[in-house]
Amino acid sequence: MTNLTSKREEHFAYAILVIPAVFIYFSVVAFPTVFSVILSLTNYNGGKIFGNSKIGFAGLASYIEIFTNPNGYFYIALKNNMFIVLMSVFGQIPLGFALAYILSRRIVKGVDFFQTMIYLPNVISPVIIGILFKSIYLNSNSVYMEIVRLFNPNAEFTINNAPMIPVLVVMLWMYTGMYVIIFLANIQRIDTSLIEAARIDGANELQVLSYIILPALSGVIVTCSILAISGSLKSFDLIYVMTAGGPANQTNVLSLYMFKMAFQGAVNYPLANAISTVMVIISFILIGLTRMVEKRFGGKE
Repeated sequence: MTNLTSKREEHFAYAILVIPAVFIYFSVVAFPTVFSVILSLTNYNGGKIFGNSKIGFAGLASYIEIFTNPNGYFYIALKNNMFIVLMSVFGQIPLGFALAYILSRRIVKGVDFFQTMIYLPNVISPVIIGILFKSIYLNSNSVYMEIVRLFNPNAEFTINNAPMIPVLVVMLWMYTGMYVIIFLANIQRIDTSLIEAARIDGANELQVLSYIILPALSGVIVTCSILAISGSLKSFDLIYVMTAGGPANQTNVLSLYMFKMAFQGAVNYPLANAISTVMVIISFILIGLTRMVEKRFGGKE
């Protein structure tokens, strides 16, 4: 009888701890997600506030409009998001690992100083960073253009040829520090006796890196890839401040495209929610591919 009472008390304690988290999850995550999908299948455009009191089922009309819009804004935004994903996965993560490895091996002096400086951009608001780099690069009177005019007085400002490059460079600088900290913490968890034994057996630095450190960090690399993909698809604040999607929507991303459809000009809530649903689907696909690659080529921690 005592054991039964004890189990009931234990289950009750679990329920007390879990129920608030489940309630918050369904309120903040599950319900808005389901509601967004439902709204994307309607013709709702603001209700009585905008003079549209009727709401009806529209099926996949918003999704068809996304992929068949003659302006092609969706494809421009999707292409830019893919650029950000590639830069994050093949830029931020490798660079973050390289810097973490250099700091962990103490190849340079002042490890604490460099660690702080590399991570510092992560604690600064993206809005502040966007304004800073906009003044440095993205206007005719920027610091960059003043330097260019020292060598070519007739130079004129333009980013039409490669408008995403400034944004990608800033993102690379801004978010690499987060991966440095993640990799640095996990490199320090690796048993040093393994590395010492490998060196006694004649392994060089590259072999230690290839056969001990990288396999041990395979799960961490996958986690970082998932963080990079999800973060890349929801990129908004930095791009909104730096370029607002310009020039001529050439730096639009999916989140910014969704924002414009929902809150600027003639609002189109079903289309905005359809874009958000497509973003989630793309995120799941990319994360699934990352998992497949890790299972196929990754090591075990």
